[in-house]
Amino acid sequence: MQDTDTDYTIHNVKKALELLEKLAESEEPLTLKDLTESISFSSTKTFRLLATLNEKGLVERDAVTGSYQLGTRAEAFGKRLLDSSNLAVEVHPVGQRLLDSSNLVSYSHPVMEKLARKYDEAVYLTVLKDNEVLFLNMVDCEQLIKAGPLVGRKFPFFTNAAGKVMKAVDSWDLLEKLCKRDKRSGKRPDLGKLASEMQQIRVTGVAVDNGGLGDGIISVAVAVRDYAGKVVGALTMLGPSFRMLAERIDNEIIPSMQEGADLLSKRFGYAPG
Repeated sequence: MQDTDTDYTIHNVKKALELLEKLAESEEPLTLKDLTESISFSSTKTFRLLATLNEKGLVERDAVTGSYQLGTRAEAFGKRLLDSSNLAVEVHPVGQRLLDSSNLVSYSHPVMEKLARKYDEAVYLTVLKDNEVLFLNMVDCEQLIKAGPLVGRKFPFFTNAAGKVMKAVDSWDLLEKLCKRDKRSGKRPDLGKLASEMQQIRVTGVAVDNGGLGDGIISVAVAVRDYAGKVVGALTMLGPSFRMLAERIDNEIIPSMQEGADLLSKRFGYAPG
């Protein structure tokens, strides 16, 4: 009986990893039916596995559509599994997406620490998740007056510098549709002003936002790219406006952040043309 129980548990674990793999491979959220068919499991058992993964933050379920996608804790999960020698071979198929996100976090942290210590302002690693900005990792400052921590929070791309610099590569038609589709009251931007701002960001490669993350909060962001030139994240510094003065931003902060982003991009194989 003990062997049967063990086999059953191992089988469920393998199916859970298959679910994570399917979600990692998909660019769009997947329904319960999609996932059930993809792992050849019963809908009841698949639902139970997804409920457990959702509880642990590895999977997120859309309350409206009922579809599933990777959760915000999936990157850390993938890193822990890939670092485990006895599981490395089995877990590798969970997806390059998990590995890439984990590498982005680990590679960026020393750069973030250097920037945070140099300017004594909070520095974040931000990524796009479903056209929103996810604040994925943070190195805090030691200032008494500072913004509250944002790790794990998501914001519409047009409300902050990180979102704008990461979405600047997209066509304006797409960006306009995303802005109009956002149903949160009070969040829709002035489209004319945003279009002009995005055009300037495409030229400079830097975004600066005032007030999008809170009154008196200024954020500065520079994109990080991979070997194919794809934007995989952004380094973002934010602080109160009385410290984030225009001269300091232009002459000190932006050059340092560009240097840090260039270093990270090179680690991912990016070579500007």
